Amino acid sequence: MSFSIKRLALSGVILSGLIVGQISTANAACRSSSAHEAFNVEGLKSELMVTALSCKAQDQYNGFIKQFGSIVNDQESQLKRHFRTTYGRGAQKAQDDYITQLANVQSSQGLKAGTIFCLQRMSMFDELKPLKTATDLSQYAEAKDIAQPTSIEVCDAPASSSKSRAKTSKKRAVRHTKKTSKK
Repeated sequence: MSFSIKRLALSGVILSGLIVGQISTANAACRSSSAHEAFNVEGLKSELMVTALSCKAQDQYNGFIKQFGSIVNDQESQLKRHFRTTYGRGAQKAQDDYITQLANVQSSQGLKAGTIFCLQRMSMFDELKPLKTATDLSQYAEAKDIAQPTSIEVCDAPASSSKSRAKTSKKRAVRHTKKTSKK
């Protein structure tokens, strides 16, 4: 009797370990997705723009754009692809709405913070200087907890196995052959 209870408990531990492993793998895929990175970089850029306008730091913002302009442009393209894939014909409106909401959320946080906002945010321009990549900027944005208008959990679709793709391709080819060889 006690042997089967131990066996059951061990099975439960193994099963929960597998589930936790799958969840953390899925979460890692979400955190490392290209769209997730693009949302983080867009949020950071917007936060810096709000800071520049609120704190009279246009020169520092221009320095950020000079240093990271190509990365920011690449991430904006990635964001555009994400909205196109997700929203189809409504992509531009959805992206415009997101950008507007992002700026509004960040501006209202700045207003709520009052005079301390500039003290808190101006150091970001110097903290960003040693960074090099989009991943660096994305991780920095996460560490700074840059405001977003909604909770954004973007994950890349899981890659299907090559075996299942091969089977699907084979089936399609067979179906196509049957349709074209009617007598």
